[in-house]
Amino acid sequence: MDHSAGPSNSVFSSAGDNSRADFAIETRGQLLQMAGSQHYVGLRARIRLEEETFVESDPKIKEDVIRMIAQYLGDEGYLATKMMILDEANVKWHEREDQITHAKRIKKALLEGDWPEADKLCSKLNLRSQKAFLYAMYRQQYLEYIEHHDLQKAFTHLNKRLKPLEHLSTTAQEFRDLCYLLTAKSVHEAPSFRTWEGIGPSREKLVELFQNMIDVEENDRERTPFVPPKRLLTLLRQAVAYQIEFSRYHPGIVPRIRTLLEDYQSLVIPNAVRNTFTGHKGNVKCVEFVGERGQLLVSGSSDNTCRVWDTNSARTVAVLEGHSSRVWDVTSNRTGNFVASASADSTVKVWNLLVPKSEPSATLEGSSGDVYSVQWHPGSNHLVTGGYDKIVRLFDVERGVVLKTFTGHQLSVSKTIFSPLGNLIVSGSKDNTIKFWDLVSGICVRTIASHLGEVTSVEMSPNGSRLLSSSKDNSNRLWDLRTVQPVMRYKGHQNTSKNFIRSGFAGESLIVGGSEDGIMHIWDAEKGTLLSRLSGHGGAVYSASWNPVQSFFCSCSEDRTIKTWWFDTACARPQ
Repeated sequence: MDHSAGPSNSVFSSAGDNSRADFAIETRGQLLQMAGSQHYVGLRARIRLEEETFVESDPKIKEDVIRMIAQYLGDEGYLATKMMILDEANVKWHEREDQITHAKRIKKALLEGDWPEADKLCSKLNLRSQKAFLYAMYRQQYLEYIEHHDLQKAFTHLNKRLKPLEHLSTTAQEFRDLCYLLTAKSVHEAPSFRTWEGIGPSREKLVELFQNMIDVEENDRERTPFVPPKRLLTLLRQAVAYQIEFSRYHPGIVPRIRTLLEDYQSLVIPNAVRNTFTGHKGNVKCVEFVGERGQLLVSGSSDNTCRVWDTNSARTVAVLEGHSSRVWDVTSNRTGNFVASASADSTVKVWNLLVPKSEPSATLEGSSGDVYSVQWHPGSNHLVTGGYDKIVRLFDVERGVVLKTFTGHQLSVSKTIFSPLGNLIVSGSKDNTIKFWDLVSGICVRTIASHLGEVTSVEMSPNGSRLLSSSKDNSNRLWDLRTVQPVMRYKGHQNTSKNFIRSGFAGESLIVGGSEDGIMHIWDAEKGTLLSRLSGHGGAVYSASWNPVQSFFCSCSEDRTIKTWWFDTACARPQ
């Protein structure tokens, strides 16, 4: 482990007045306090969730997800939206609620002796013991006719309603006693009904019998699954707790989760070099964490090679040889199985890291002159490139062909990226402009021409709402893409002559970038305050990037090295 870097020199830009300066100091102090409270615990091995453990296509899982969403919408008062989703998904979420309401109406009709209504409502039930209850209800109705000496109705009811259900009598004698009551003076004269308590109490017992029948039905057969209260929020809390537990740093100050669209990221402001990676024989133009996990690093150099490194040990995993000139840029797909490199030899080469050999699996041609930039599409097997010939190209990696070209820049294209959704290409150029291209139509839909110098890099925030650009006017700028206006300018570094000094997002709160003075710079993303200047390289720092899973920064330099940076609790905390 390399601790050759001295303590970080934390500075902040001057403000226009004392109140602004005080506010900047306060904000800077809060960020540094949160960063300084982190406890390094190392990166623990996460549990690998096998596909057969959680089958997202399982209809039961899908239905459970919909039920939890519906519960959340209901809790938040979006009742119409909840019902629309359930109806569209054909989930019988409200079946139990409807049955409860239906049962209340039946109970009311029974207690009031509204037999036509009770009969109508019971006909809509779909219960196994339904006929047995109908017999009990018809028997109650019959006994009330007898009690009121309405023998004509009693006789008709006996033949029409009770006779077809005679087999459901509770005793062999009961139906004969029902017939006998047509000639008796009182209900109590029949042996089966000597304990009959009268109309009111017997109606209450009938309601109790009905409720017992519903309870038994719910216990005997599968019903609508019970969703524990706030189940979706409970799972989200568990997910956040898992992410914090398995992060490399544990927060000393309780963090505030402000978005669920990204995984939890430790707020790390490094104060020391973690590892120095040596092996390249020329300056290192580019470096990137491989895949989302970032367990590997890939770098490109003026020695015409790419190297793959183990992020934690700094060991060289592979040397990728095949280019005949310097490598300007590297990229990887999300899984980390493939990397691609852009070179001054006018080609882009694709490398399969799963195959233990250094030969490229594909070479993409078509450019004239240096290819300065390459990036993998976030959701497909496509690459976008830009370079000396001013043209942005979209490649199909599998077929090795150019799918589309985008023309409009007046000078070399220094950086090309995809938007997070993959529907736009953004390109920065030496003509001082940034262009946005529609991927389908190929049309330039927007141009930013506010930089006073060559644009050396562009990067979009994970949610696609902001753009970070670097240019040779010694500035990195943050753009609100809704208004296409600059909202912040980050200064303090040097970017006037080297190809190419780049910057990037480091989580929600930080901006990190290189500098010609050999120092890595870290800014407060929202306030523009320069939080830290990290020395350690012996030449210009071309770029710096951050990986939230590893909780490391990495940088590459003119001094032929790569460095990873971390917050070492054994060193002095940032001041």
